[in-house]
Amino acid sequence: MGWAIPRSRPAKRNDASPRVKRGEGRERGIQTLMKDIFLLDMDDTLLDFPKAERAALFKTLASFGIAQDETLLARYHEINDTLWKALERGEIGREELKVRRFARLFAEFALPADPAAVSAAYFSEMEECCFPFEGVHSFLETLKTAGRVYICTNGGKKIQRRHIELAGFAPYFDGVFISEEIGADKPSAAFAGYVTAHIEGYAPARAVYLGDSLTSDKKCAEVMGADFVLFAPRGIPAEYQGAAATSFGEALPLMLSRT
Repeated sequence: MGWAIPRSRPAKRNDASPRVKRGEGRERGIQTLMKDIFLLDMDDTLLDFPKAERAALFKTLASFGIAQDETLLARYHEINDTLWKALERGEIGREELKVRRFARLFAEFALPADPAAVSAAYFSEMEECCFPFEGVHSFLETLKTAGRVYICTNGGKKIQRRHIELAGFAPYFDGVFISEEIGADKPSAAFAGYVTAHIEGYAPARAVYLGDSLTSDKKCAEVMGADFVLFAPRGIPAEYQGAAATSFGEALPLMLSRT
């Protein structure tokens, strides 16, 4: 379930902290209102998930005698992405996903490893693979001074709790909502409803959601009635027409007061 922590103020921002610059990022689709409820995805929004996935996967496979292979990694990513989208649509359960991605991968590459054993080892490795994006602490500090900050994530509960600890994020968050703990996945109405019910004084007009996924985060924001900003550090999709940012410096003016 979501949890709240004391609202201790992080250290004063230093000269390296990002400054809010108006006009950066793509601003279409955001209401002109003061925002003070900030909803954030974690993986590939605050943390470099592909980097962590690569490190954890290669280390896990090596422990089972499987050599590092870029083709294998690319195919794992494709399979994993397909299954996560199925999870978001309610077509597959989380426990099934954890093992099926490795079962499918090993079948395609004719590898003899046990999918369940590899899955368990991968989760253990993933807990310790945490790579915050550059500038994320200053970004969170700025949001914290402007309102309340909440995490909304579909990631595994043990992994996400550990990553919050490793990244030093806890002082910035007023609550953390993890789908595995809630019992419902983003972007379901059950997940969104749980989050909004557990944020005191939640009002859609005051809320803005930052995330990297159009199938999970954007849809979840829509269910919550919150504005949405796409975080796309590797480039904004050409077909996307909403508010978007490629950096935290671009994201800040889209999430704070608007004129």
